[in-house]
Amino acid sequence: MKRTLILSTIAVLLTATSIVYFAYFRPSQAESKTANANVNNGEKPQSKVIAAPGVVESVSEEIEVGAELAGKLKSVSVEEGDEVLKGQIIAVLENADFVANIATAKSQIEILRSRRLTAKARLSQAEADKSRIANGARTEERSEAKAGYEQTLPNVENARRELARRENLYRNGDISREEFERAQTAFQNSQKQSVTMRETFNVVNASARNDDLAKAQAEIEVTKAQISEFDALINEANAKVRQAEANLSKTVIRAPISGVVVRKRLHDGETVSPEIQTGIVTLADVSALRVRVDVDEIDVAKLKIGQTAFVTADAFDNQKFAAKIIKIGNILGRKNFRTERPTEKVDTKILEILLELDKNSKLPLGLRVDAFISND
Repeated sequence: MKRTLILSTIAVLLTATSIVYFAYFRPSQAESKTANANVNNGEKPQSKVIAAPGVVESVSEEIEVGAELAGKLKSVSVEEGDEVLKGQIIAVLENADFVANIATAKSQIEILRSRRLTAKARLSQAEADKSRIANGARTEERSEAKAGYEQTLPNVENARRELARRENLYRNGDISREEFERAQTAFQNSQKQSVTMRETFNVVNASARNDDLAKAQAEIEVTKAQISEFDALINEANAKVRQAEANLSKTVIRAPISGVVVRKRLHDGETVSPEIQTGIVTLADVSALRVRVDVDEIDVAKLKIGQTAFVTADAFDNQKFAAKIIKIGNILGRKNFRTERPTEKVDTKILEILLELDKNSKLPLGLRVDAFISND
């Protein structure tokens, strides 16, 4: 009886030990397949497959799409899983203030341009005034004044001769005093007319006075300064318009690449800021998928670009997805992925490689897989 009890106890312990071993210490799927590949008709194992863990990722890095300006989201027009094209609108910030700033700046520009046109007209007038002062009267006016003066000279000479003739007649008693005085008056009148015409000619033909020229030049300089000031103000207003338009364009957030929205982080009415590390949405280019794989350092010499491979995942019932090596790292490092299996080597170093999946492979980003690389 006692012996039977002892044997029963031993049998129970052996059974429990087997259960514990297979539950916690059996090789992983990738490790089991590697071991099986190493057995060849009882001969010394020759590895035909390199097995390693990996994770599915997009052909591009995941891109956080955020805003360049702080503000409140007016609308977010995409959802997770949506396909977007490069340049497509992802979201819009509230932007009424920017629109108003543009309208105000443009209105100010129109006012300044109108004032500049007025100043420009004043400048043209001031320059014309200076020209008239500097050049005196026109040539036609000078010619007319000269001709008028010269026409008086024969009249003066004729009146002088007539006066001299009548003076002799008066002295001889041949004419009356009254006739003599009329000749005197005619001569005096001709002289006065000649003097007047000469003064007119002198005025018309006179050079400009320095003080008049200085005054005209001062008016020109003041007007030019006003125009320069208006130009500066117009340039400043134009710069404000350009800045406001640039800010307005930044309120419209567009997709930087064509891809799929893998995460939507913010929604309508929420506040966004450039300082926030996470974006409004996360985009990834899933037109092609790849797998980032940690290859054990003992297998790195067996790797080459173009080497064929396949990956499996528990979630897909171990369906095989074809792949090939497109990139091999240059430096060993720590593991990127932990399987949490008891048989996993924790302290080993790995070489990171990239596999390109067949275009027909449809796997979710971030899925952990087992990669098997042909070593024929």
